[in-house]
Amino acid sequence: MAKKSRTKARDRATDGAVGPREPCPCGSGKRYKACHGSAGGAFVARPFAGLVAERDLVALRELVPSATAPLTVEDRTVLLGSLLPGGAPAMVRDSGEVWLGMQVRHSFGDPSRDLGAVLEKALAIDEPGVVGLVDPPGPGARLQDLVVDEPLEVTVHPGFDWWLGDVADRDPELADALEQANGAVAPTVRLATVEAAYWVDAGSKEHLRWVLPQDERQLLDALARLHAASEDSIADGSKLVGMFRAHGLLTPVWDLPTGTGAAALEAPVAAFQGKLDAALVDVTDLTAEERAARTMLANHQVTLR
Repeated sequence: MAKKSRTKARDRATDGAVGPREPCPCGSGKRYKACHGSAGGAFVARPFAGLVAERDLVALRELVPSATAPLTVEDRTVLLGSLLPGGAPAMVRDSGEVWLGMQVRHSFGDPSRDLGAVLEKALAIDEPGVVGLVDPPGPGARLQDLVVDEPLEVTVHPGFDWWLGDVADRDPELADALEQANGAVAPTVRLATVEAAYWVDAGSKEHLRWVLPQDERQLLDALARLHAASEDSIADGSKLVGMFRAHGLLTPVWDLPTGTGAAALEAPVAAFQGKLDAALVDVTDLTAEERAARTMLANHQVTLR
């Protein structure tokens, strides 16, 4: 029994790592050790590291339904979109403008390289059309190598009418696609007082989802200290229910009472940032209560729907 337990412990992921027997994060359905965890694998745990906008890039890829942000690429402006029509990786519009999509179906292990390869292809095309990847792109330019490193000016949209762009006429097929896409959008607001925090109305509940940049162990320790001290509430009636991992970063999630709204969170979230900063520099050993809180938070993995 002891040997079996030790084997399971070796195979289980800890602190955000991917265990060899766990599903590969690329979505292939294979175990990690047989996919991107193999000797020839290319999985990059934190693909947008080094970019000032890393946290918002993770948010646009994972949790924001409809948003755009301009990217500066040499002397051209590229429109970055959370989701493009048909899930397209990139589009060259009639105007010649390039749109680059964050939420795409393909993943070859390094989303930054995938985006870089698609963007280079789109920038080299003169005619309007959809651009994507069929095969792994191989070594080459990543997003970090192509864009000007600056914060994103994110615009969150209530729907996907921005897809129309330079389209003069709305044909019936496009109208149907827009109606279907708009019906799936949960109202979302990017908060102004802190970076990469998004309020969302999920219908029966409201949530705050906040992409944070700290090392996972350090962040879990800090959140555990605040939880044990009953200092982890964002607003009256809110509750830190867990977190999810995406592209090497943790995103804590708070449940909020219905009717809270985004505006009511601005000041409390800024105040919580101060508490979190203080907890992050605390290097004392965790108490028994704080260790229990840490275990609870680490085990509460949130699934986005």
